[in-house]
Amino acid sequence: MRICSFLPSATEIIADLGLIDSLVGVSGECRWPPEVVGKPVVTAARIDAASMSSLEIDDAVRASVHNGYSLYAVDAELVAELAPDLIVTQDLCSVCAVSSGELATACPVDVDVLSLDPGTLTDVADSIRVLAHRLGAAARGRDLAAAMLTEIGRTAALVRDERRQRVFFAEWIEPPFCAGHWLPEMIELAGGEDVLGRPGEPSSPTTWADVMASAPELVIIGPCGFGAEEAAARAEQLDLPCPAVAVDGDAYYSRPGPRLAAGVRQLAHLLHPELVPDPGLPAIPLVMGPSATLEPGLHTDGR
Repeated sequence: MRICSFLPSATEIIADLGLIDSLVGVSGECRWPPEVVGKPVVTAARIDAASMSSLEIDDAVRASVHNGYSLYAVDAELVAELAPDLIVTQDLCSVCAVSSGELATACPVDVDVLSLDPGTLTDVADSIRVLAHRLGAAARGRDLAAAMLTEIGRTAALVRDERRQRVFFAEWIEPPFCAGHWLPEMIELAGGEDVLGRPGEPSSPTTWADVMASAPELVIIGPCGFGAEEAAARAEQLDLPCPAVAVDGDAYYSRPGPRLAAGVRQLAHLLHPELVPDPGLPAIPLVMGPSATLEPGLHTDGR
């Protein structure tokens, strides 16, 4: 089967299923595993996020949604040339990837389309199984989903009876977006309490004043689409009266795939370092206000 993946999480799942050679085209955001880099890019963002501030990116996204145009360009000619049997995309978030509804006009190619739209960790496991079944690898899909859930369960068992620290996870910085979909669930399983998150629902904007009014004990900066170093750089102007740490939101928190299990493990380490070993993922402590004393678990950098 020839597959075009417009969705980074689907690309990761396909690779984990051992079907990376079936990928004939990927999106510009598909960078994991490294073997997918260099494959034909069939869709890419219309904005250059690297040259824009967090607020400018948010303004561009809002304008796109308001005016009804896509944030992504699809190379329809290249897709036709690659002749895929299946295109994998999503309808969960207009900001994250090309939606299935946009394909009819952006890419008028007669090809099957599979949309993956998980909202919870259980949904993520289900989407792995659905994609694997579609690709003729149902048994491997069941094993991959089970391994993810088992790893999460093992982490949760380590901290189940511990005091829950109050956490704000910033899925965006300016304006701050509270955690949504599977992220509040990840925080709870890791032994924390998400102060503003909305489990199973889209992430939503708030203000830093409201964040501080919710009295978090830890702020985690993990903006969608950015690694830990970029997140730390974009958050350097924040002045918060509590500990804060930047993590790789792009790899371990925003993408609904098997690596969410590693994100739960990192969260549990940040919250309960005496119980959960450091998984070695990037985590950069941020220097905040004078009252923000870093806990031992925040002195880690998995680079």
